[in-house]
Amino acid sequence: MFDKLEEINSRPTPFQFYTADELWTDEHTSMKMLEYHLNESVDLSSRNKDFIVRSVKWIVSHFGIDSSTSIADFGCGPGLYTTLFAKNNADVTGIDFSRRSIQYARKVADQEGLDINYFQHNYLEFETKKRFDLITMIFCDFCALSSVQRKILLAKFHKFLKPSGSILLDVHSLNTFNNRDEVVTYEYNQLDHFWSPENYYGFLNTFKYDNEKVTLDKYTIIEEKRTRVVYNWLQYYSQNSLREEFEQNGFDIVEFYSDIAGSAFSSDSPDMAVVARKVEIT
Repeated sequence: MFDKLEEINSRPTPFQFYTADELWTDEHTSMKMLEYHLNESVDLSSRNKDFIVRSVKWIVSHFGIDSSTSIADFGCGPGLYTTLFAKNNADVTGIDFSRRSIQYARKVADQEGLDINYFQHNYLEFETKKRFDLITMIFCDFCALSSVQRKILLAKFHKFLKPSGSILLDVHSLNTFNNRDEVVTYEYNQLDHFWSPENYYGFLNTFKYDNEKVTLDKYTIIEEKRTRVVYNWLQYYSQNSLREEFEQNGFDIVEFYSDIAGSAFSSDSPDMAVVARKVEIT
């Protein structure tokens, strides 16, 4: 028992393990994730409906989106943004790892009579010959990736964008990092049966890595017949650290905001959104 508890409470090195598939491919958990996505009143898997509508209105205006605009939304989920982009006449592509989310997004597109190209794919491996005016990545998905994964993704963005193309994405700021604490909690059927329909014991270890500005929520889920560990990593940024990372990968950040609805940037904001432009590599 002591050895098991030692294992549960062990601290890995930053991004040592990666288990995104536990969220997006597990039948039960992916169903729960979709439920959270579609709950219009909470900001758990996606932001609430009012914010989404407001942010799309700003995006359409800011980037001059019309029938000549091609957009790719990486991590599109059930199509909350792609659907609205298409209703503004854009040529829209959505990519997501979750089969359930893509199925739901396609169903909505069919019901609404919208021509949206959806791909169920790990976006780190996604390839296309299509080129885009705008690439979006929303709800701080970028922060869940390791530095190696982010480099791979930015290289893809650079390849997929037209010469004058832009990225719009949001990240967690150092304000959020500074307000997080290391904690250990234990709960029976943690998160209201989020991890399994069967009974289980859930341990949550939250670790902070001060040098790297990274946090980990490590979930150990112990059922009668199996034990799983899910690692939820998050990277946090200052303006300077985000600008440096983008410049190293062929982009100039041209605008900072407090969110993807275009709110003026505040140094006190928990998140920040950026517009980055592709720089041609010679």
